[in-house]
Amino acid sequence: MSLTYAQFVTTIANLTSEDETGTDFLQILPSAIDYAEDRIYRELDLLVENVRDSSASTTIGDRNFNLPTSLGVYSGPLDGINIITPASTAPESGTRIRLLPASLDFLDYTWPSSESSGVPQYFAYFSQSSLSGQKNIVFGPWPDATYRVEVIGKIQPAALSASNTTTYLSTYLPDLMVAATMIFMSGWQQNFGAQRADNPQMPASWSAQYAELMASAATWEARKRFAGPSWTSKAPEPAASGQRG
Repeated sequence: MSLTYAQFVTTIANLTSEDETGTDFLQILPSAIDYAEDRIYRELDLLVENVRDSSASTTIGDRNFNLPTSLGVYSGPLDGINIITPASTAPESGTRIRLLPASLDFLDYTWPSSESSGVPQYFAYFSQSSLSGQKNIVFGPWPDATYRVEVIGKIQPAALSASNTTTYLSTYLPDLMVAATMIFMSGWQQNFGAQRADNPQMPASWSAQYAELMASAATWEARKRFAGPSWTSKAPEPAASGQRG
């Protein structure tokens, strides 16, 4: 069963015994959705988060590089970076050179200046945030031409809202989304802890339900990546004497 935003609002209102048109309820709901989605995206290795963005290029003689944002902001670990050769060539028209992750110390020592520039072979992930003004990536060697850069990693999709009425989570994992939201709403209703709580078992019950749903969702998602038994897409068989390969 999938949920639209309107159905999700009604479901949470019913489970919390709140008026779904109430000012306080509608004010706190976006924070509850953020909590639920942030937690699920961190704990599940979802394929829907994966993107390849090749919209940015290196700058000649500048080893620093900012992650592209045309498809969204990279919020999770990077899976890899490819340099496309020859210079100024799109990924599907050129050759991908997979960069190896390295430490910034190694890059500083091996390529201390642009004098030994060339096609980058290594990268160091220096910072994920642009708020400090620091570039995200450092290349080694320093680029000697303008190369297209293909960044592979995870972005967090847009949150469920009145203007974004369906998401991957609300469509395919609505039960997990509801359970995670209810953990946050338990705190909003001051039901965390045994003191001064009308229903102290509420957060514990939803946390237990969330854990059960997360376990099944994690197995389901692993099978999509062919990370099931013997690296297949098959479900584990409790009665089988050996894994299927």
